[in-house]
Amino acid sequence: MTGMGSRLGRRHYLSAIGMLIGAICLMLATMMTSGVAAAAPAFSQPLPIGNVFTGLAAEIAAPTSMPPGSDNWACHVSAQHPYPVVLVHGTIANQALSWQALSPMLANAGYCVYGFNYGATSLTFGRVFGLAPIQQSAAELSAFIARVLAATGAAKVDIVGHSQGGMMPRYYLKLLGGAPKVHMLVGLAPSNHGTNLDGFTDAYSPLADAIPGLSFTTFGAPSFDQQFLGSSFLAALNHGGDTVPEVKYVVIESRYDEVVTPYTNAFLTGAGAQNILLQNQCSTDFTEHIGIIYDPVALQDVMNAVGADNPSFRPTCSLVLPLLSG
Repeated sequence: MTGMGSRLGRRHYLSAIGMLIGAICLMLATMMTSGVAAAAPAFSQPLPIGNVFTGLAAEIAAPTSMPPGSDNWACHVSAQHPYPVVLVHGTIANQALSWQALSPMLANAGYCVYGFNYGATSLTFGRVFGLAPIQQSAAELSAFIARVLAATGAAKVDIVGHSQGGMMPRYYLKLLGGAPKVHMLVGLAPSNHGTNLDGFTDAYSPLADAIPGLSFTTFGAPSFDQQFLGSSFLAALNHGGDTVPEVKYVVIESRYDEVVTPYTNAFLTGAGAQNILLQNQCSTDFTEHIGIIYDPVALQDVMNAVGADNPSFRPTCSLVLPLLSG
């Protein structure tokens, strides 16, 4: 390896380590902040559209609350919007942190919107979710969708998920009989084909194999191991093809994704799959994995997907900064 290659390798490794340390620090910080009981959602129109700072404030103040516009169990679908939208957060996240922008956007547009926190383990502490085995989380999604369909009278739902939340529903679709109940799955930076965490797994996987008990699974976060490149879970999930008939798939991804790496591992192949690279639409969009859920360009793509679903649609381009998404 050349000197430049060595420096790049060290940079990628340190970047992955820094990302993991940051995630752990976020989890510890949220664990140490005392929570507030979730308030009943308000549905006055128009609801304010939040941003990344709104999400962080909600995470600190009321981590188990639902974002504005979500979980109105009296909502019934209309002819204009026949599919309720189920929002599915990612790993080490929750609904309050993730959907302060998209949930009110959808509610203001007349959609029935729902979300839930899934995948609790001993590390959750009432704050960070998506840590449990993905099979378990998919079963929770199945039960939640059944409840949404019963409440709204709809025949199917649309799902919008971030990271693990964009991949995990595929287990429900393929292996838990969920396909007849889902019209569309929209994934924001989903971990569909796994991640090497910018090279981290090259060092982690041999150590985990050599040292019994050295794994995220042992410490209460099996969904990490399941999303790593080459996991047996992903091999089983993707066996036989990425998609199932009669379900539409839209993947929205950034080339600057620092968690799902390489970023192309987010994309799907097969019937019904549409892949959108944000930088092909907007060269000044520098969002990455965390900020994509508040990226105005990505959110316009989501609204198009669940609405007109026009593949030729191009959102209004703007400068989007990493993490801040604005």
